[in-house]
Amino acid sequence: MTTPAVPRADAAETLRRHADHPSGFLALNSGTRHHHGGDDRGLIAYTLRGRHAIQFGGPFAPPAHRAALLAEFRAAVPARLTVAQLRAADIPLYAGQGFAVNQIGSTYAIDLAAFTTRGRALAKVRQNTARARREGVTVTELAQGEGEDPELSAIDAAWLRDKGRHVKELRFLIGERGGPGASWRRTFVARREGRTIGYISYSPAYGARSGWLYDLTRRRPDSPVGTVELINLTALTRFQSEGAGWLHLGLTPFAGLAAEHDPPAASRTLARVVGLLAEHGRAVYPARSQEAFKLKWDPQVIEPEYAAFEGGVSPTAVWNLMRATRAI
Repeated sequence: MTTPAVPRADAAETLRRHADHPSGFLALNSGTRHHHGGDDRGLIAYTLRGRHAIQFGGPFAPPAHRAALLAEFRAAVPARLTVAQLRAADIPLYAGQGFAVNQIGSTYAIDLAAFTTRGRALAKVRQNTARARREGVTVTELAQGEGEDPELSAIDAAWLRDKGRHVKELRFLIGERGGPGASWRRTFVARREGRTIGYISYSPAYGARSGWLYDLTRRRPDSPVGTVELINLTALTRFQSEGAGWLHLGLTPFAGLAAEHDPPAASRTLARVVGLLAEHGRAVYPARSQEAFKLKWDPQVIEPEYAAFEGGVSPTAVWNLMRATRAI
């Protein structure tokens, strides 16, 4: 059953049970449509762009039902399908049905049981957080329901203005403040001299590496160096104390690309295009700075993520994927 862009009440529970994907919670984003299996054992998250459908992740369903759910979805939605943020385990399902599958970036994860700020790897984090503290930055977690603070909206606007007119905020691949998933999300804010200067929101992460997803991060352009690191360290320490397993840092498009990650079903043309974007596409997405920030935390797991294209890669399919995610 395909639904309008309003999640069903049980969608969050379906994701909790079946989304073995560090970013799976993002399937609850505002404007994301859901196709629910006829037996209610899973869902597929997607958006539409004309005659094209953009799917997020693979089928969120028990392994035994994933192939049938995908087939049912393809029959129900008369649109050419492109899929973003597939994991390596999804490749056989899509390649076996004639999709071209290419790496589009990498995702990063911190094992909270092993994390420590000691040692050389975290030296930059220690240095930056100490600097932020010296300049009077403090961090607190917002109470439930405070995520729609107008001050946070002002930070969003200032952040985008500072990035320049060519940079647009991604959607569909990142979270949001408010929306259907608001009650599950946690937000930590930085303040200085009584003024809110930045925030990070975190979403639940389900599956084999359950924990939290570092989701949406924003800061004022004039915030002290180390503000974002101090917010994240504060949240990470809180999650550790609560016994959470992992902190996922999310997908960075065009980062960590390697030829050995592309399966036999990969399009060589698309691999070249993605490689050029990784090398020269700073106006499209700041992949290098995002990757450097994530590596600063010494993640224990770095995994490739993929895009899949029904019937092979076409310029229109690539364009629609970029537009749907606001990468261009």
